[in-house]
Amino acid sequence: MSPRTPRTRTPRTRTPRTRTRTTPCPRRRTTLTLLTLTAAALALIPPPAASALPTGAAGAGEHCARPASASPAPLPVPLPALTLRVPGAAHQQVDCLDELTTAGTVASGHTQPTDWAGLTPAGLATPTGVPGIQIDGYFPDSSATNTHHGWNHDSQFVIRLPDRWNGGLVVSGSPGNRAQYANDRAIADWVLAKGYAFAATDKGNTGLSFFRDGRGPGDAVAEWNTRLTQLTRAARAVVAQRYHRPPSRTLATGMSNGGYLVRWQLENHPELYDGGVDWEGTLWRAEGPNPLTFLPPALRHYPVYAAGGPGAGEAAAAMHAAGYPSGSEFLWEYHHRVYWDLTQRIYREEFDPGYDGATEAGTPYCAAGTGAPACDADYDYAARAPAAGPAVQRVALTGRIGRPLITLHGTLDVLLPIGQDSDVYARMVREAGRGGLHRYYRIEDGTHTDALVDVFPDRLRPLLPCHRSAFTALERWLTDGRRPPASHTVVRPGEATADHLLTRCRL
Repeated sequence: MSPRTPRTRTPRTRTPRTRTRTTPCPRRRTTLTLLTLTAAALALIPPPAASALPTGAAGAGEHCARPASASPAPLPVPLPALTLRVPGAAHQQVDCLDELTTAGTVASGHTQPTDWAGLTPAGLATPTGVPGIQIDGYFPDSSATNTHHGWNHDSQFVIRLPDRWNGGLVVSGSPGNRAQYANDRAIADWVLAKGYAFAATDKGNTGLSFFRDGRGPGDAVAEWNTRLTQLTRAARAVVAQRYHRPPSRTLATGMSNGGYLVRWQLENHPELYDGGVDWEGTLWRAEGPNPLTFLPPALRHYPVYAAGGPGAGEAAAAMHAAGYPSGSEFLWEYHHRVYWDLTQRIYREEFDPGYDGATEAGTPYCAAGTGAPACDADYDYAARAPAAGPAVQRVALTGRIGRPLITLHGTLDVLLPIGQDSDVYARMVREAGRGGLHRYYRIEDGTHTDALVDVFPDRLRPLLPCHRSAFTALERWLTDGRRPPASHTVVRPGEATADHLLTRCRL
């Protein structure tokens, strides 16, 4: 990747939110390419056979059932489907589809591959044979970072209702700053094949300039939580309309920022959920650690390490002290080039916009210790706590979960280092007296981006099969009380083949 060109410094403004009408917010030009806070890849575990669906599941013949069609176009929408209404939505579009998984929605235009590009391995298989109803739409919002469908409107959502329903609902928020289809390959395809209804949100703002949304620091991230709560309530109501009974089980799951949403929801709205699976969720704590405490050290010390010479050893030690695991050095160059700098600047702008004054999201790749004004490599969260702390506190986690939660995190994660994130969150849950509701699995040789397994197949293992094993363990926990194994490190099998690692993970 070629070096990034520093952006022109422009005054920073925020667009006030108005919930009663939609007003496009001004868009500014940026020279940065679209990157996200997180990327995660899938590995395939074969979906259960249709016979595995419970007796009494909603079956063919209702609403959207049609003979198999050679055309990928949406089927005509029967009258019963047209009666479905998403509570609170400002706009919705209902389609009956032959295929709700990406095996059909790519061709029919009911997903957006750019949302999940780079999140899954190239060889990932896709389940098929899931006809049903898809509802796309948006809730009232004043920001316009999401351009999908030509709507130029945020708070977009997707709800999928399979003809053969197992009685459950899975809800999710997008990872990074992606839009509502980001989980289609990693989560939706698999849970739809299991018979679940599925709903996902763009979290209310998307893209590299998400921090422009709202009136003040922290507003954009706070909206993420509000939007997932809103969608969960609406999706539960739509499920009851479609199947004539409410979901027997509502599960939350997501990766990175989406994992953070799972944690927050189970802490703040346990009444809406039966449980959740947190896939390396982001930890926000006003007192730290949080991304603003461990990203600046990487920006300061990695260039010295990469340059070699007498200071390289000391720089590596400083990186390890900041939480970047020993043995993860082969991943540092990629994360320096793609993630660390951008992530620090845009999230610092969200929580501490005053640090760089009128400059918006700092100066890309500024050098630490050179006197460059407001360089993010020199950012000191502890010193900036009076300014940044209150904004972070608004979205902070407490560990006080009210429903069963399973967390998994890779030991070689160098975007959200495990020792600065999920290790800390697991301790928070125990200290809050909720340890009986939590299981935590440290996945040896897993990293934040499962797609990197394709690049380093001999050094990394994917987290996706572990997520699916955790999801299955949660189902058993809720169904018959079979508690998952105690929290522990899931060791990488020494003789496992790449195919084995892509399809199996024994917790």
